[in-house]
Amino acid sequence: MNNSQPVLYLLVGYPGSGKTTTSKAIHELTGATHLWADQIRKDRFGEPTHSHEENLKLYSHLNQVTSELLAAGQSVIFDTNFNFYKDREHLRAIAEDHGAKPVVIWVRTPKETARKRATANAHAQQTRILGDMPLKQFERISHNLQEPRKGEYVIELDGTKISKEYVADHLKQVGV
Repeated sequence: MNNSQPVLYLLVGYPGSGKTTTSKAIHELTGATHLWADQIRKDRFGEPTHSHEENLKLYSHLNQVTSELLAAGQSVIFDTNFNFYKDREHLRAIAEDHGAKPVVIWVRTPKETARKRATANAHAQQTRILGDMPLKQFERISHNLQEPRKGEYVIELDGTKISKEYVADHLKQVGV
């Protein structure tokens, strides 16, 4: 792969799977800009409601920032639940418009482990800045996960083994 080609990393996995921890490791390893949707949501909306209108505003903003960064030749880690294929396809088109390589990072974690991480003890986790996720919200999001499809460039990671070294090893295996 051409090292000057920007990369757009799209995260897939249950809430609590380790997507943000993985994103932070990718940032440290590659220097890619980390767009952490939860942090940006909190910064923009204070006490988020996760309403449809709020989501539209947030993702319109994040898509625009992603486009601008890729156009400037910057790699981007888009840290959110890209659990819907159509959303990944939309971002893949943005990446390709700017000559960037779209890479899906699928953080696979047992559902029960992810549920515990997402719904309990948020105060003890740096990555749970929006607090404990209500169980009903976890179940809705996890139920809607659409696994990566043939044709998507995917790096699969075990969400119970995430470390900077583990992520680096997997990025090297695929030339990123």
